[in-house]
Amino acid sequence: MSTSEKKGKGMRLPGVMKDSHILTIIGLMLMVAVIMLILKPDAYFSGKNLTSMIFQFPEYGILAFGMMVCMIAGGIDLSLVGIMNLTGVLAALILKNMVQMDGTTVLNPGMVIPAIALAILVAIVVGAACGAFNGFIIGYFNLPAMLVTLCGLQLYTGLAYGITGGPAINGMCDAFKNIANGTIPGTSIPWVLLIFIAVLLVVAFIMKFTIFGHEIYFLGSNAKAAMYSGINTLRVTVLTYMFSGILGGVSGILITSHLNSAKSSNGSTYTLLTLLIVVLGGIHPDGGRGRVLGVTLSVLLLQMIANAFTLMHVSQNAKTFANGCLLIVALVLSVILANRPAKKKNTASAS
Repeated sequence: MSTSEKKGKGMRLPGVMKDSHILTIIGLMLMVAVIMLILKPDAYFSGKNLTSMIFQFPEYGILAFGMMVCMIAGGIDLSLVGIMNLTGVLAALILKNMVQMDGTTVLNPGMVIPAIALAILVAIVVGAACGAFNGFIIGYFNLPAMLVTLCGLQLYTGLAYGITGGPAINGMCDAFKNIANGTIPGTSIPWVLLIFIAVLLVVAFIMKFTIFGHEIYFLGSNAKAAMYSGINTLRVTVLTYMFSGILGGVSGILITSHLNSAKSSNGSTYTLLTLLIVVLGGIHPDGGRGRVLGVTLSVLLLQMIANAFTLMHVSQNAKTFANGCLLIVALVLSVILANRPAKKKNTASAS
């Protein structure tokens, strides 16, 4: 073995640092930070603005993890926003019926904690049921995930609209609003940041250290090979979309708490946003590849960009256009980076 080869083996970078997607995201984050340091340093890097960013990204960041899991499995979940709004509406109804309010005063304070606990439980259970329904239709009937979940989006959005009759459900108690808007007593750390970190750790643990997580990757890499190797692909598909639905339910609680309002049209741009996050984060559109870290960094990057647009007074239409352009670039980049190892291998074998 030559000296250069020995050096190469001794100086190998960790897998994360060799991930082109992660390096690209870190580079983009630094670029945004430098641009805002030049244009709006006082406004962008103020403690108030940084805290504001923390309050905003967890609800769609958790949705992105649901999208990520389904895409790694070789599918997609376009119904997540519908699940989020349906579970948010049900949680709001429970709170409005169980907690009696006179303006902003709670008349039966003893019911606040049980009502919030029941609202969270119902949101998670309904989210799981919606996801399991999606997964069963996809896995049992072997239908395209895109079509099934697109129909699911319309179904769950229609159910949420039918329950509310159109108008939003407003005026939840302060304890519920504090889930997404409050901070830990004596600090400026938002509760919602701790919720996001807890969900992140659970998702990362499941995807990296459990048999179920490995089955998701295997299913996305080659569904037929997974089936012939003895994996129950229907079970894995149902559980994958159930997991995604649970994350949709968690987001439903967060967005309803954040806005103090529940309706069928909340977060209407989140479908495009979550797709952009997962693709930019390195989740391959064909499945089987991607890291939770890449998606997490992508969530932070998109929040940095969105906040920069807000401070620069960019219109919502321009933001949507920019996100669409970023999604196209991210898809092209994903394909290019995925094909590079194969090209290098072919070049090496030819020489």
